[in-house]
Amino acid sequence: MSAKQAAGQPALQQSLGTFQLWGIAVGLVISGEYFGWSYGWASAGTLGFTITALFIAAMYTTFIFSFTELTTSIPHAGGPFAYSKRAFGPTGGYLAGAATLIEFVFAPPAIALAIGAYLNVQFPTVDPKTAAVGAYVVFMTLNIVGVQVAATFELLMTLLAIFELLVFMGVVSPGFSVVNFVKGGWSGQDHFSIASIPGMFAAIPFAIWFFLAIEGVAMAAEEAKDPKRSIPIAYIAGIITLVLLAIGVMVFAGGAGDWTKLANINDPLPQAMKIIVGEHSNWLHMLVWLGLFGLIASFHGIILGYSRQIFALAREAYLPHYFAKIHPRFKTPHRAILAGGVIGIAAIYSDELIKIGGQTLTANIVTMSVFGAITMYILSMLSLFKLRREEPNMVRPFRAPFYPLFPAVALIGALVCLVTMVYYNLLIFGVFVGFMVAGYAFFLATKGNRQQHAAYDAV
Repeated sequence: MSAKQAAGQPALQQSLGTFQLWGIAVGLVISGEYFGWSYGWASAGTLGFTITALFIAAMYTTFIFSFTELTTSIPHAGGPFAYSKRAFGPTGGYLAGAATLIEFVFAPPAIALAIGAYLNVQFPTVDPKTAAVGAYVVFMTLNIVGVQVAATFELLMTLLAIFELLVFMGVVSPGFSVVNFVKGGWSGQDHFSIASIPGMFAAIPFAIWFFLAIEGVAMAAEEAKDPKRSIPIAYIAGIITLVLLAIGVMVFAGGAGDWTKLANINDPLPQAMKIIVGEHSNWLHMLVWLGLFGLIASFHGIILGYSRQIFALAREAYLPHYFAKIHPRFKTPHRAILAGGVIGIAAIYSDELIKIGGQTLTANIVTMSVFGAITMYILSMLSLFKLRREEPNMVRPFRAPFYPLFPAVALIGALVCLVTMVYYNLLIFGVFVGFMVAGYAFFLATKGNRQQHAAYDAV
């Protein structure tokens, strides 16, 4: 029996194994290997973006090794919310919970629209927005039916997506040329200069896209059979898998031909393969079809992540308790799953209606999702430092290696990312802060609910 069950609170079923958790870790992120990242070439060039991507990879690697200490010490469906609440009290919990919620609720509509656009290419009579809503309905249903079903499906999609990326690298490798990759590789110039540096900073959001949301495994911690053992293995194997895949797709795509033609498009891998094998190759058709698996894996996994965050916040009275209800048959937070879906579907149909800075809503909410993630990374590393200092005797099944170096590298990296993101996206940052302030007003207005909840738990 879990601690939550013992306390009489709604609790999730512990049924996930290590391999399934690894599938969730990689699946949450893997759509980022297919699209989005190549926009970083437009400002930084191939070599400049490689430096940026390696910096971000170092930040994420040190972050995951550090974050795993928190996840195994405090295995809670709220993930970062629970860590910051323990370290900094209710306000800290609110800030991390709200930032994580923005990250995980705002990312899926963009991925759903990508799924819809992909299906529209294959079947021109299919409306992309209708297909995107259909994706929400299908994958919310899968998540409601049970975490075992959802995690097994996620693992299958992840394995198929990895297979496809390996096929891509194998097929384009005969045509790979170092000359192609390095030509104009420093922001359009053949040699590095100080003028290359601004472009490398501007490319940071696109490098983050390679790894964004891997931390979502923390929100499955309550559903892991043996979180103290399985989560470290899943996280560490997951980040290694993603770093290797990111380097592979970036290098092989960049060396296939004129990389500048891939720098401002949403499908760099099929276009890179087309350069090598031609547009009528069966390999290309397979890549285009299998590309859907990467999108589905991330979309499906993020639904699992946002639902657990909504559930955990509602269970602790940070959101209406209505969303803390668990389905009596399937043992999943069905109301939380549906709540995030309603927001996502509303965003899909508002895509062209709401524009910020001349960009569509979905383009902006991806940026807002990144702001939520970076804020959460900073709060999580600060929580780790504070808990190490104030609770030295806390049971820590996994301890961050090379402490305090690893969490310090992750924290500094996240701060650099935040400053850069604010500089290049000031208007969206203002909207993000507006959401956080509005949420804080609700947080203050519902203080009595949390006090009542705490008194109930103490009985």
